[in-house]
Amino acid sequence: MGRVIELKTAVPGPASGALMARRARAVPRGVPAVTTVAVVVADGAVLTDADGNRLIDFAGGIGVVNVGHRHPRVVDAVRAQLDRFAHVCFPVVSYEPYVALAERLNAVTPGNYEKRTLLLNSGAEAIENAVKIARAHTGRAAVICFEHGFHGRTNLAMALTSKVRPYKAGFGPFAPEVYRLPYPYCYRCTTGPVAGTCCLATPERLAEQFATIVDPATVAAIVIELELGEGGFVPAPPEYIRALSEFARANGILLIADEIQTGFGRTGSLFACEHYGLVPDMLVTAKSLAGGLPLAAVTGRADVMDSPMVGGLGGTYGGNPLACAAALAVLDIMADEHIAERATELGGRIRRRFCAWADSDPGIGDVRGLGAMVALELVLDRGTKAPDAARVTRLVAEALRRGVVLLSAGTYSNVIRVLVPLTASDALVDEGLDVMAEALSASRLAPH
Repeated sequence: MGRVIELKTAVPGPASGALMARRARAVPRGVPAVTTVAVVVADGAVLTDADGNRLIDFAGGIGVVNVGHRHPRVVDAVRAQLDRFAHVCFPVVSYEPYVALAERLNAVTPGNYEKRTLLLNSGAEAIENAVKIARAHTGRAAVICFEHGFHGRTNLAMALTSKVRPYKAGFGPFAPEVYRLPYPYCYRCTTGPVAGTCCLATPERLAEQFATIVDPATVAAIVIELELGEGGFVPAPPEYIRALSEFARANGILLIADEIQTGFGRTGSLFACEHYGLVPDMLVTAKSLAGGLPLAAVTGRADVMDSPMVGGLGGTYGGNPLACAAALAVLDIMADEHIAERATELGGRIRRRFCAWADSDPGIGDVRGLGAMVALELVLDRGTKAPDAARVTRLVAEALRRGVVLLSAGTYSNVIRVLVPLTASDALVDEGLDVMAEALSASRLAPH
């Protein structure tokens, strides 16, 4: 296989620049532009921009294309459905793709109990509906979330989200009855493990925390990302998830797993829950569910999901038939092409390179992540762990200039995450990592 990256102009080139100028006149400034590149074609893990430059995509539409851009089976499924109908509204007239997808998600998500699946448009909408369902089932109002968590940009989802800028600043007031616990972010923990175990992972510690924020008897649900997404790709320690699950069960609290970014193979299993032996009461998915089409789902215990009254759930576009057809194809691809196993292989490949860089670069404070959901945390000093957001900004720019699209993350904007499509070849990933190494070196040499 030859070199993937092909640069005909500087990146961004003049055609991309022209579209960005039009964008600035037509689109609100609040919509970010992580890069200033305009894409005209995307295939697999390769983007072609308006200037004819071929770039390697390590962003994957922010974790949306685990099966790659325009996977042929996804394209064929969508085209076939489009020949039948594009929209009729499921609450008005039913159709097979919605029901078939609900059946598939009920079957593949953790838990041997009877389940139901609600289909929606986005991760934020799915989170909001999961909370609605939890409140309807328990008759309780309070919801627990976590520091460093991200759950979306709607009002309740913003209330559940931790990072203030840019997600929450100026947008309040937010939905009430939302309470926040510390996330087990071990790299930044000031206490450290106790007897080799996460210091937060005991029933006593959880009871102490609840004693100062909210009565557990009033809590409907706990919403948690098993590995933080926007918060910096921080996996929760297994002992913490066990303690949290036991506490929830003992107090009649529903556990909602936000698998919007971790789901569909990214962590080396179909769902991150499987790494923890966790069977949540509800599991929320989106992003890679439909291979690039907007679709989200809440899958959970039948008795919980059936709690809202008739008409209490739904929406005009939720479970769009084109997106459902795409999702059914994605689930087939996951099984037939062993995508989760491939994520484990890719993750090991990426982690080895990251760890080798860390051996010689004191600015790399931590390498972490499950499967192919791997990240670097950059710091000014390993002792103080002061975040180095400026270097991350330089690194992203240097990588783009050389032909690789990267994403930052983290509460302190000092994390580099990799979300390369899981169908990418070893050669493509290695080429992208070679460019990352050059960009990392260039970012280190640049003055602060």
